Amino acid sequence: MNSQYLKPAFDNPVDSAQQGFRIALKAISEPGLSHELGLVAELDSLAPATYALALTLLDSDTTVWLSPALDTPAVRANLAFHCACPITAQAQEADFALMLASEADYITLLNKGTDRDPELSCTALVQLDALDGGIPTVWQGPGIETQRTVSLPVEKIFWQNRQVVTKFPCGIDMYFIAGEQIMALPRSTQVNFQQEN
Repeated sequence: MNSQYLKPAFDNPVDSAQQGFRIALKAISEPGLSHELGLVAELDSLAPATYALALTLLDSDTTVWLSPALDTPAVRANLAFHCACPITAQAQEADFALMLASEADYITLLNKGTDRDPELSCTALVQLDALDGGIPTVWQGPGIETQRTVSLPVEKIFWQNRQVVTKFPCGIDMYFIAGEQIMALPRSTQVNFQQEN
């Protein structure tokens, strides 16, 4: 490992990781609502909240896949040093995937689990420039009282690919990240395009 790439992680690893985990859990229980996760600075191609989630969720027992846009020597060196997580070149082998929303084609390669073992599916950390400004979608499911309108700036192919890998209980849990903000989309949430009047 080349130490020139190493950057600081959490100032207080235990407390920050616990705080990050609580925020991640809150986000996954409230699909479509944004939460602030500003525990650490950005790391090369990773936004601050992406890096914070990685430091919170990744360890030596979690295999990670990095998309081409996020796979840099600095990211690899810091994940290896701070998280000790193995990095795979095969997206289908990953427990966690770090990617840009524009790399939507990779979604269909991720492990969606099986009916017997749905918990073995991949969790995707999907990085965006913002968490609004896109085509309105309507989210429904656990954690949403009736429905919630969310306008993530992603292409339609992203939602189409997500539908391909989602057949509950199978599917991919996702965290959308922009800067220090995160928003979760669990596999149990249905996403439909808003009907035009």
